[in-house]
Amino acid sequence: MANDRGAATVEAAIAVAALLLVLGLALTGLRAVADQIRCVDAAREIARLISRGDHGGSAEVLGKIAPAGAVLTVRRDGDSVSVAVEAAALGRLLPGLRLRGSAFAVLEPGVGEPVSGL
Repeated sequence: MANDRGAATVEAAIAVAALLLVLGLALTGLRAVADQIRCVDAAREIARLISRGDHGGSAEVLGKIAPAGAVLTVRRDGDSVSVAVEAAALGRLLPGLRLRGSAFAVLEPGVGEPVSGL
């Protein structure tokens, strides 16, 4: 039994380290999920603004709602608009994982059409 001295301390240290690792992974996952939701929210708001004819507010909404470094892609197809917001997960902390949110909206009547008589 003399060789067992300090075994409980080593086991406790390993358990605490494992617990901290699991906690860190859980927090990282929650942050990635929150950033994913921010991408979806930003895409939805930008699609709504563009469908109403407010093209200038897109950059402001992207900066306020989306994660830092997010990239905006807007595609117009006839009387509809598709918006995608893409960002690196946790500011490139998780390589290879890209967060993406997309939204679709139908343009309101008269939006994007040339004004006649001017």
